[in-house]
Amino acid sequence: METEKTGRPFPAGCSALSWDTADGRHLLGRNLDFTGLAPGTAVQYVPRGIAYETCAGSGAGARCQARYAALGTGLLLAPSLPLLYEGVNECGLMGGQLYYRNLARYAPAPRPGTAPLQPPVLLYHLLAQCATVEEAALLLSRRATLVCAPLLGQVPPLHWVLRDRSGETVVVEPDVNGLHLYRETVGVLTNSPGYPWHLQHLRCFSGLRDLDRDGPDVAGLPAPSFSGTGAQGLPGDWTSPSRFVRLAFLRRYALPGADEPSGVARMFRLLQSVAFPLGPVRLDGPAPAWDAARYTAVLCGESLRYYWTTYENQRIRFVDLPSLLPRSEPLQFALEHPPEFRACAADAAPAKWHAVQDDERLHP
Repeated sequence: METEKTGRPFPAGCSALSWDTADGRHLLGRNLDFTGLAPGTAVQYVPRGIAYETCAGSGAGARCQARYAALGTGLLLAPSLPLLYEGVNECGLMGGQLYYRNLARYAPAPRPGTAPLQPPVLLYHLLAQCATVEEAALLLSRRATLVCAPLLGQVPPLHWVLRDRSGETVVVEPDVNGLHLYRETVGVLTNSPGYPWHLQHLRCFSGLRDLDRDGPDVAGLPAPSFSGTGAQGLPGDWTSPSRFVRLAFLRRYALPGADEPSGVARMFRLLQSVAFPLGPVRLDGPAPAWDAARYTAVLCGESLRYYWTTYENQRIRFVDLPSLLPRSEPLQFALEHPPEFRACAADAAPAKWHAVQDDERLHP
């Protein structure tokens, strides 16, 4: 297996989380934490029926026709090369690509009987050809080989998360020992190290709980108890292991929304807890640069909606895939928008005094 060949390091960090609503909606969300977005990045609708290549510029790439329409953020590099960083297709299959720095390895050539597949093309290819996680697993194991073929001069180190309406979340990781598909995961993915390492590291935090604990006596004096003591010791930095632990803890104890609107809103709140703020994650180099959460996306496998916010604009926007299915040409929607602030003066109502009952508690 060959290592990635790149013209620059890939220090980016990303986080992904799967979650369910109380009424059974299946959600997948992610932060894209990076120094910036490639020119042309937008929310893309790619219709079914278009022709595309799985390994552009190599002369050996397979020519395919999309069976399913897909919606997500990415690039349209050419009519035959749509790329998605994450997305959902018309069957409810969802997925996202995250950086897998220093550990990603790809084959020098495709296995006999399989088509070469460039890493940045993998996610769109699965969404265009597969209806379920099971179909995606079969395609990767039997019909395609991830190859170390540069695209725009780079071979980015990647791993992937997939989910469908069955609720299963799958992690796909290429390393020196081949391509691994981890089934029935804990529903969280960040960056390097590999997924098995994160599971072992997670065991170090088995004592974390949602219930506050009374403080023990210290030197014979009672120690005061504070809110959040059940989660005392939860790591708070932005490294990949710490983000993995935080999301796993939140996935276990955070209360899900009753339906899609409340579930999506609460999921954005969870992803904010691991998003890179602009400034503290500074990169070493000749020019100032910082990784930050350029955008956060949440996808629903049932409604087929793609929701997103950006760093500067926290208003939740969405595009509805079913409404686009009659369209036979690709469409783009602007990803970034200026900050928006809503003035609520027009909503003001005359104040009403509240009568306090004898047994009523006042909260700060």
